Amino acid sequence: MPTAQGYSRLHIALHWLVVALIVPQFLFNETIAEAFDATLEGRVADPGVLGPLHVLCGMAIAIAVVWRIALRVKNGVPEAPAAESAVQKMIATGTHLGLYLVLLLTAATGSVAWFGGVETAGDVHEAMTTVLLILVGLHVAGALYQQFVLKTNIMDRMRTPRV
Repeated sequence: MPTAQGYSRLHIALHWLVVALIVPQFLFNETIAEAFDATLEGRVADPGVLGPLHVLCGMAIAIAVVWRIALRVKNGVPEAPAAESAVQKMIATGTHLGLYLVLLLTAATGSVAWFGGVETAGDVHEAMTTVLLILVGLHVAGALYQQFVLKTNIMDRMRTPRV
């Protein structure tokens, strides 16, 4: 994988798009969960506008993640800061890979649950959201630690595109 000098505008835009799409997924997930449970129990489910929006956002997240992975493979990623230890690099790499994997698995299990009516997929989908929250927390904590403790200015990589 090549090493990039910085992230492209597209990579940065996709990063923040995923962030913007994930937030409402957590805030409004109760509506679709109630509709899913009602459907499983044989009751009429009315997910309102938030149900289809949850599904569409999940699909958009999956597309954006696949696109980001393709960009990483094609263009590489910027070098880790010089102050970053081998352990920190390993944690950062694991967290990024975990985020991509969990985001894709969450979208896939949500789709199987919603469109296929598979309760087990819904249970896995729900568990994946907890794992996702943990990984997002690690990602944010790592960025803040790098930025304010190690003073690597790492957060600038997701604000300022390479030229």
